[in-house]
Amino acid sequence: MTHHVPTATAVSSEPAPRALERSISRALLLMALLLLLGYFIVYTAYAVNLMRFPFDYDQGEGFELVDTILFSRGEWPYRDTETFPFYSSNYPPLFHVIAAPFVWLFGPAYWYGRLLGFLGTLVTAAAIAYAVYRDGARRGRGYLLIAVLAGLAYLASNTVYHIGPLFRQHASMVMFETLAVVLLAQVNEIENPRQRRRTLAAGLLLVIAAGYTKQLAAVTALAVGLFLLIRQPRRALVGGAGAVAVGALIFVWMTWATHGEWWRQAILANVNDLNVQQTVGLFRLWFALHGALIVPAVLLVIYELYFDRLSLYVLWFVLAAAINGAASGTWGGGDSYFATSIAAACILSGIFAARTLSGGWYFPDNYLSRRLVYPLRRFAPAITRVGLVGIPLLYLVYGRAVLHLPTHEPIFREVAQVLNLRPNALNGLYDSARTPDGQFATGYADIGHFATQADIDAGWRIVAAVQAAAGPVISEDAAFSLAAGREVITNPTQLLNLDKKGLYDGSQLIEMIETRDFGLIIFRAQFYPPRILRAIGDHYQHDDSITMNGFEYRLLRPR
Repeated sequence: MTHHVPTATAVSSEPAPRALERSISRALLLMALLLLLGYFIVYTAYAVNLMRFPFDYDQGEGFELVDTILFSRGEWPYRDTETFPFYSSNYPPLFHVIAAPFVWLFGPAYWYGRLLGFLGTLVTAAAIAYAVYRDGARRGRGYLLIAVLAGLAYLASNTVYHIGPLFRQHASMVMFETLAVVLLAQVNEIENPRQRRRTLAAGLLLVIAAGYTKQLAAVTALAVGLFLLIRQPRRALVGGAGAVAVGALIFVWMTWATHGEWWRQAILANVNDLNVQQTVGLFRLWFALHGALIVPAVLLVIYELYFDRLSLYVLWFVLAAAINGAASGTWGGGDSYFATSIAAACILSGIFAARTLSGGWYFPDNYLSRRLVYPLRRFAPAITRVGLVGIPLLYLVYGRAVLHLPTHEPIFREVAQVLNLRPNALNGLYDSARTPDGQFATGYADIGHFATQADIDAGWRIVAAVQAAAGPVISEDAAFSLAAGREVITNPTQLLNLDKKGLYDGSQLIEMIETRDFGLIIFRAQFYPPRILRAIGDHYQHDDSITMNGFEYRLLRPR
């Protein structure tokens, strides 16, 4: 007969101190709530600021907008980069398809893509909170305050903060992943067969949606597949076969419809080299910022491994941290690759916190519980007391670790003065991700600052230069050409992706550069294949520099 022994449910023989400790615990939890709500206010202000900024904030946003415009016209963005205008996308279509109706209503603009990204993070946070509330309690009602803290913790992450409100698809991918995992985590416990089949189908469709938002969602598909296979092999094989068939049919159709360019541009060109030093640096940063969530998440992983069944959350966390974390060191990777594991850590740490505060830990009778757990039963009241204070302190420690705050904006400026914070990043931002020696880890996006009116004015100066150019214009940011009514030519990072794989020739583009057909070339980061850069250097010269959003834009004209 199996006995379940609670580890944190013993009633203390000292009721007065226990009541006092619970009051202290609630007070600390409320402090943590206020702290994380403060980060949410900063995040919302940052998102609104970006929605009002009419140019590229993060390199590549403009090409996401071009993809959206093409889909709004019923055209594919997966094109032959050897012929004029040498443009192609390397991202799956779903995010751009969702944004396409906004083009019909409002024309080309950045705000709606940024709004979709921001709303996606809010949906993810809500799904995290729901998962913690539903699954944090063994029985009865969930722990609402912990659920809210878990959702806010996701939005407070430095990584989520600076990528969430961008016109990029990553935040939407994590949204679909999280919704799928939360939906499928308890699918096998649904007794009604019809409801179970519907839930399984909906969850698998969300996994497909995540994959066709960004390729990195493959790790979630792997976690879901393993979980279902472990729990219900027959159901997993049947449902998995259906999901694979749907995904494969879409893939084959897109490859056929684009004459193979979908395969070439979005798959072959995306297998990039790994920088181990960048991977190690980003892992260290991930733990330095999120360690207060990662430690309880890992403790829950260990608990499930030895005393319970493995949950989908655990498999998701481990695989996302390991695989996506390793991939963060690839060309084009970065700290955003940890966003999925951050969402998983928020769920696991929230469940750990809820069970600790509600006394929801139970251990089956096995060799480990007899050797390690049973001898500690007499300390249950003390352990409970430690948990009452320790759990809210974890969220407070996390809040201090992820400290990020604009220091030049009204209200935030006064808060920064009280906290004695000085900017250590672009445009007056304080970001705790910067190391004591003043550096960010390689691959960490140096963004999160507020754009200013001076940045907007600088952008319009560049637009004026594009309008005045005699001939086509190449720009590493698409916004200037779009605002000037010019055709967007090339996607430099995609050319570089193809070149690294030996899939790019570039003869026609080089010929146009050598004959000085382009009236203006605008550099920001020089993310072009080396031979393209050499050709530009030989036939174009630097004419002017304009600083916008903390970055120098170099304007080159024919020699």
